[in-house]
Amino acid sequence: MNTKQKFLGKIADRELKIGIIGLGYVGLPLAVAFAEAGFPVFGIDVNETKIDLLARGESYVQDVPGSKVKGIVDSGMFTPSSDYANIAYSDAVLICVPTPLSKTRDPDISYIVDAVSRLAQYDLVGKLIVLESTTYPGTTEEIILSQLSENGYRVGEDFFLSFSPERVDPGRMDYNLYTTPKVLGGVTKSCTEVAAALYSIIVKDVVTVSSTAAAEMVKLLENTFRAVNIGLVNEVAIMCDKLGLDVWEIIEAASTKPYGFMPFYPGPGLGGHCIPIDPQYLSWKLRGLNYKARFIELADQVNSFMPDYIVEKIVNGLNQRRKPVKDSKILVLGVTYKPDVNDVRESPALDIIQLLINRGAVVRFHDPYVNEIAVSNQVFHTVDLNEDVLGETDCIVIVADHASYDWQWIARHADLIVDTRNALKNIETGNVIKL
Repeated sequence: MNTKQKFLGKIADRELKIGIIGLGYVGLPLAVAFAEAGFPVFGIDVNETKIDLLARGESYVQDVPGSKVKGIVDSGMFTPSSDYANIAYSDAVLICVPTPLSKTRDPDISYIVDAVSRLAQYDLVGKLIVLESTTYPGTTEEIILSQLSENGYRVGEDFFLSFSPERVDPGRMDYNLYTTPKVLGGVTKSCTEVAAALYSIIVKDVVTVSSTAAAEMVKLLENTFRAVNIGLVNEVAIMCDKLGLDVWEIIEAASTKPYGFMPFYPGPGLGGHCIPIDPQYLSWKLRGLNYKARFIELADQVNSFMPDYIVEKIVNGLNQRRKPVKDSKILVLGVTYKPDVNDVRESPALDIIQLLINRGAVVRFHDPYVNEIAVSNQVFHTVDLNEDVLGETDCIVIVADHASYDWQWIARHADLIVDTRNALKNIETGNVIKL
């Protein structure tokens, strides 16, 4: 019996053990899904605080209930640890580590490199390695395969290697890990078959592509598509403002066309773990091939400009009330990158707050999902949202339109509101400046 047959046999017999490196918003849901399906999971993360929380059956990922974590920990199906030695007991190893941008906006794959160097210390015969972290096309083979092959392992025979991009959308209720199709590509046909068999345990549909690079490109296309279209509609919003038109009305009417149009909506800038970052991975890769990704760079310019554009709206609104922005009290409502999540990564609210501080404004924020943020080496704590706070505020800026906000009540007690999300679309009031 060859290594592929042995691996598939372990799946069929429920004997497969799974190691997951990185227990964030991608790795932890995978751990829960596999453990609940009856497969022992070794969770590995260098963050000791996370490990302590998980060991107590607590969750720090919004979409993963603590009750689920407690259930798989108490049952012995999930073992969280910072010890990479558990790789030795794992038949499949999923790498779910961060891939941020460096200060120069180049890809930072140091977390992948570190994980692979640790992997290389163990016997990989019969193991499946899957990279889930978003990265540029070619990473799986150039970084992971090249290093693991140095030990004499033959890919597709001694071990298996695939790439399968995460498609997590935090806070989304209509699609989850099971119902969202899983794209994957292996280095060899056997690698693809083995990885597909593994993921078929926890997802409804597995979509295979011809290679790891193809799978890496799929993920980048998905998020570049969103970034470019958001850049387009943000520019349309600016154009509509100059033309004296309501961009929200324009989009709503255009959306009635049953074909050839897909609505995207403007906002104060891009945020989150994917959309602002992933297209830059692709642009960086193409620069090395002497090609300029013009759509990506142009969209990035437009989207990066939006916080400045919003601040100008605030300044103009205050000027109309004969108030300078300096020393004005400004309240930011919602500092997460999108509504009803607790994630502030790359949130445009942070840029808007920084720009307002630079102009001398007195800035506060309220967010039901966030207790504190750090901007400009200062720590800001969420304030109570009451009539007194609203009454003493010169301008309210809506950045994240959380469902829990009572917009009627806010509009009634506010002097001036800059609405970047069309949250007040059904409220008739004269104190609102739209995007």
